Amino acid sequence: MATHATTTQEGGTRLTPRSTVAAVSGNALEWYDFCVYGFLAPVIAKLFFPSDDQVTALLSAFSVFAVGYAARPFGSIIFGHIGDRVGRKPALLLSISVMCVSSVALGLLPTYDQIGIAAPVLLTVIRIAQGIAVAGE
Repeated sequence: MATHATTTQEGGTRLTPRSTVAAVSGNALEWYDFCVYGFLAPVIAKLFFPSDDQVTALLSAFSVFAVGYAARPFGSIIFGHIGDRVGRKPALLLSISVMCVSSVALGLLPTYDQIGIAAPVLLTVIRIAQGIAVAGE
């Protein structure tokens, strides 16, 4: 079975091209998701927050966006620990898996009109998971 990292004479590891492509692809997909959320914040504001005041709804959508960034240090701690204990490859695969699951959950999330206050709460939880996952890179 071929490994995806080789050990150099200095004791460090060097990623093979296949591992590098996998890491870059996962990272690009994760950042793509973050960018899409940022661009679609006005739509997200209308769907997931009470629409009495559109400015407040938009600020709420951007606040949830910011929460994803605020979760990144925790993701670094979590995935750094996993990488140290289990290995970098499992940590990377777990990070990408968490991002995939949370992205699908975001796409399936019912709107405020459908489930009320649970919609923005679940949106926030999903964005926290995405922030943690993106830090795993």
